[in-house]
Amino acid sequence: MSINEVFMPALSSTMTEGKIVSWVKSPGDKVEKGETVVVVESDKADMDVETFYEGYLAHIIVPAGETAPVGAAIAYIAETEAEIATAKSLANADNAAAPSTPAPTPVAVAAVAAPVTASQNGSNHQPGRVVVSPRARKLAKELKIDLNTLTGSGPYGRIVAEDVEVAVGKVQPIATPVVTAAPVPVPVPVPVAAPAPVPVVSSAVPGQIVPFTTLQNAVVRGMVASLSVPVFRVSYTISTDGLDKLYKQIKSKGVTMTALLAKAVAVTLQKHPILNASYSDEGIVNHPNINVSVAVAMDDGGLITPVLQNADTVDIYSLSRNWKSLVERARAKQLQPAEYNSGTFTLSNLGMFGVDTFDAILPPGQGSILAIGASRPQVVATVDGLFGVRQQMQVTVTCDHRIIYGADAAGFLQDLAKLIETNPQFLTM
Repeated sequence: MSINEVFMPALSSTMTEGKIVSWVKSPGDKVEKGETVVVVESDKADMDVETFYEGYLAHIIVPAGETAPVGAAIAYIAETEAEIATAKSLANADNAAAPSTPAPTPVAVAAVAAPVTASQNGSNHQPGRVVVSPRARKLAKELKIDLNTLTGSGPYGRIVAEDVEVAVGKVQPIATPVVTAAPVPVPVPVPVAAPAPVPVVSSAVPGQIVPFTTLQNAVVRGMVASLSVPVFRVSYTISTDGLDKLYKQIKSKGVTMTALLAKAVAVTLQKHPILNASYSDEGIVNHPNINVSVAVAMDDGGLITPVLQNADTVDIYSLSRNWKSLVERARAKQLQPAEYNSGTFTLSNLGMFGVDTFDAILPPGQGSILAIGASRPQVVATVDGLFGVRQQMQVTVTCDHRIIYGADAAGFLQDLAKLIETNPQFLTM
């Protein structure tokens, strides 16, 4: 007989704390070994957490919406129902056994479980398997309701007792899962030269302090760490007429400009591996693969860098499909840690927002990042002394000066420009 602690897991190498998104199990629920009990928000993704123990979820220490440091206890799992009361007494006594109760000695075991791929319903159940609360399952059995015909309204599509009651007509279905207030008559405004609608950027209220999200805190830690790295920057002007023409030819096949730029950078890094390397106290880390991270702004604030693995060897069409999938899953917080923290070189493209030129901050653990500005028509002098119009963009590479020097960065940019300007068709091979 024992009581096991469920600890906040370290779902990535940079994670120091996690936020409880939701508890899939409720206190008193039976849990099986390897079953998901909680969904945790790591630095940049929501991950299912399994338990290595069989028993009963006796007590939740950290409720949904709150955070806890990595390694902190977030719940108790009792081996038997009889031990649930003992687990609650442990929580009330600050994780110490109640002295007046001759209960079994608690065993503090790191019962945290491994992250698994997040599925559509937010759990690790096999596709098609219905996620049901114990009360709902019991009620459905009594009322002879087929659970497979129900749609869950609980967290991550979980079927709860209310869903069963709706199915048999005991309660009225709710049209929307969130009801903030009773319907109130809304006055119809008199049409008066209303200004164009302004997009709302978050739910910020003037004068209010909004706490950082877990993702924003991760970005803060990374940016502060970057301040200790001596960096330098080199800029270059690249003509994009050939690249733009190629993009128009293959855009209909699903190719994105992001994938083209990532491919061009990855192919160039083959000739300049030092820019794909990173610093360590022991020396230069020469990475075996070229994994290009691309910065993506999240809708609810923060920044994430999905990684195009082996971008130099994957064909442009597969690379584009991979990128589309990565962005969709990044915004749904369904990326696995290796899909956002394994980059060896980063692209930041603010050119898509019309930015002409900017400097990017070096990501922790990498040696270089390339900032890409907008491609614009420019009047230039041609080699025969005439004037012409060329599409040009400004790029700026930021490098870790402990391992990369000015000539290294300049050589990389020269070869990148040569590839984009004279031989962009090579990117489709």
